[in-house]
Amino acid sequence: MDKMIYTIEEEQNGERLDKFVSTANEDLSRTQVQLLIKDGHVAVNGQPVKTNYKIRTNDQVTVEIPAPVELDIEAEVMDLDIYYEDEDVLVVNKPKGMVVHPAPGHTTGTLVNGLMAHCKDLSGINGVMRPGIVHRIDKDTSGLLMVAKNDMAHEALVQQLVDKTVTRRYKALVHGNIQHQHGTIDAPIGRDKKDRQSMTVDPDGKHAVTHFEVLENFRDFTLVQCRLETGRTHQIRVHMKYIGFPLAGDPKYGPKKTLDLGGQALHAEVLGFVHPRTKEYLEFTAPLPDYFTELLAKLRINS
Repeated sequence: MDKMIYTIEEEQNGERLDKFVSTANEDLSRTQVQLLIKDGHVAVNGQPVKTNYKIRTNDQVTVEIPAPVELDIEAEVMDLDIYYEDEDVLVVNKPKGMVVHPAPGHTTGTLVNGLMAHCKDLSGINGVMRPGIVHRIDKDTSGLLMVAKNDMAHEALVQQLVDKTVTRRYKALVHGNIQHQHGTIDAPIGRDKKDRQSMTVDPDGKHAVTHFEVLENFRDFTLVQCRLETGRTHQIRVHMKYIGFPLAGDPKYGPKKTLDLGGQALHAEVLGFVHPRTKEYLEFTAPLPDYFTELLAKLRINS
C-alpha cells in the first residue's frame, strides 16, 4: 500500500479535499479520490472526513492507496495481425477500436487477451494486467506495437524508448489547412486539472516533442506524418490541438463538429528498434486501414 502525506499551504486554504488530492497526484482521477475518501483511505489530521471537506492551512492530509487487485486475465483466441515474431519480441498491428491491455471493469477483448492465447511467454515486468506491453497506443488509434516476450527484451526496449532511439511515425488527418511543410511542437504535457481524464499542454507537465510533416492538403483537412521524439499520453492529439489543427474524428480533443469516424484518424504506421539480442535494427511499416484510405479518396474527390 502506498502512503502519501501532504501539508496544506496557505494558498490552498479553502479548497475541496477531493480536488486537492486529485491535483496533487496526477495518476488519480477525482472520482477515484472520492472513492478512496469514502472507503476511509484519506484522512485529515488523522481523522476521516467527507469528500467536500474544505482543507485549511497546516492541515495534514494522509492518502493511502491500496495495492491494486490482481485479476486473472483470460487468454482469448483472436486473429492477430502479427508482423514479426521470434523468441524475444513480437510486433503486432493493432486495429482501431481495440484496447491494448485490461483494466478493472474491462478485462476481455483486449490485445493482451489475444497475445496470451497466441504465445505463453510474455515478459512479467508490468504485472499480470499488462504482460509484455512495452508501450501503448490509444484504443481508437491503429498501428504497430512492439511486445516483449521476456524480461531481458522488455528492459532493452524500454531503455530504447528512454534514449529516444525507437522510430515511431504516425499518419494523422487534421482539421484545417497547414500552410508550412514541416514543424516541431515542443510543449510539455500534463493531466488537465479541470478534466482528469484528459491531457493538456501544461508548463508543469512532462517534456514532449512531436515533429510533423505535411503530406497532402485538402479543402478543409491536412494529412500529416508525425514523428514522436517522446511518448506522452495522447501526445499527437494534444500537440496538434495546441497548434490549432486537431485530429479529425477525435471525440476528446477535436472540435464538436468533426467527422464521424468512431475515433481519431491516427495510425502508427512505422515502428523501428534495435533487436535486444541480435542488435540488428528492425523497421516495420503497416499500411493505412481501409477506413482511412477510403476517407482520403473521398477528400481528394471533394478538394
